[in-house]
Amino acid sequence: MEIIIVSIVVAVISSAISFFVANKLNSAKFDIYTEQAKAKAKVIEHEASLLLKEAKHKAKSDYEKEFKNSRKELESKERELNYIIDTKLKQINSDKEFIENKKQEITALRNGLELQKKSYEERLKEVIKILENASGLTQNEAKELLLKKVEEENRAIIASMFRKEYKLAKENSQREINNILSNAVTRYAGEFAAERLINHIPLPDEEAKGKIIGKEGRNIKALEFCLGVDIIIGDIPNTITVSSFNLYRRAISTRTIELLLEDGRIHPARIEEVYNSVKKEFDENISKEGEETVLALGITNMHPDLIHLVGKLRYRASYGQNALAHTLEVANLAGLIAAQLGGDTILARRAGLMHDIGKALTHDMPGSHIDIGADLCKKLGEPEEVINAIYAHHGHAEATSIESAAVCAADALSAARPGARREVLENFLKRVEEIESIAISHNGVVNAYAINAGREIRVIVNAQLINDDESILMATQIAKEIEEKVQYPGEIKVNVIREVRATGYAR
Repeated sequence: MEIIIVSIVVAVISSAISFFVANKLNSAKFDIYTEQAKAKAKVIEHEASLLLKEAKHKAKSDYEKEFKNSRKELESKERELNYIIDTKLKQINSDKEFIENKKQEITALRNGLELQKKSYEERLKEVIKILENASGLTQNEAKELLLKKVEEENRAIIASMFRKEYKLAKENSQREINNILSNAVTRYAGEFAAERLINHIPLPDEEAKGKIIGKEGRNIKALEFCLGVDIIIGDIPNTITVSSFNLYRRAISTRTIELLLEDGRIHPARIEEVYNSVKKEFDENISKEGEETVLALGITNMHPDLIHLVGKLRYRASYGQNALAHTLEVANLAGLIAAQLGGDTILARRAGLMHDIGKALTHDMPGSHIDIGADLCKKLGEPEEVINAIYAHHGHAEATSIESAAVCAADALSAARPGARREVLENFLKRVEEIESIAISHNGVVNAYAINAGREIRVIVNAQLINDDESILMATQIAKEIEEKVQYPGEIKVNVIREVRATGYAR
């Protein structure tokens, strides 16, 4: 047992000794490795220090070299800039000297002109004095004498023209009579036109008819003068007939007379007051109707002036077809056609609404409704498709978009359907409009109204610009121009009216 214990103790001691020896050996190796690593680290540190010194030296050398090159380049640019500045300064100084020289020359010329002007005025005064002494007339007296001479010569020319026209009329009187007789049936074509050119106003009693006529016809003359229509009394019992080719003017006249009959006070001043009130009311209603039309078509961002003209189309007609009804028909048809072709429906409706907008102004300004409408739409910023549709729907240009092509097709459909238009009435209306346009084109004319189915025209002139003699000459000139430019049956009477108004206020 003791031997076993001793053996175990010996074994344990041996193991401890072995472990201790091995540990010592490992420690020695670790120290050796540590020394080697330190030596190697010193070598690497030395090499890194050398490399760093070499890199610093090279960077410094490169920087100095680049700095020298940049400095040389900067000096070159500076020399070049200085040269340019010197050149420009020399040019500016040269120009300045040139301008100063020219300024001196201009001053000298101006002074010379002033001297020449003074000299000319002095010589002119001397010449005038010599002429005054020679003629025995002052300058003002000579001017008056010259003006009187010119006036007398012109009166002689005018008298000669009248004699010539009178002689020509006398020579051709038989031919004119035959022409009137041969066109009698054409003149009677008024029955069809009358149903679209007159309005009937019922009267409560015969006394109202007397009020409308007034003392010595004063009221009816004031009505026709102010309203610009022909008023017919007596054809139908208890009825007044208002006749005019202009739908808008006729509608205003009808409403004015109705209000006067309701009020009972009928005299020239009251007639003018009611007329102005009704005209203002109609203008407001026109704008309102235009807004409703544009809203119904779903169109936005339209100029107020165009909206007003859309409403005004209610009182225009084309070949007997109401212009606004035709326009709405074209706008809706164009929208449907454009939708099926893949175009913009709203833009097509807009173009359809604007295609005849010029007809709202044909009574007020010369030119075709196409040119008037296109110019107006350009001015008020309408899209290019709309302007193209205005030109294209009568073949004045090629359709360049689906929308304008749709408007052309819709316009043809609306105009070609049975019963849409009446050629005879439209020709009559165009003739009457042309007669009014000729009269309005003369200087001094305030307004002109064609009445009596276009067989008479009433021309109102500015009394301050046109005297009595000139009004006679103007009537002859207008009649002659109508003969040359208008085809019409029978004859047209031209009345030139010159009225002087004086107004005073007691306060």
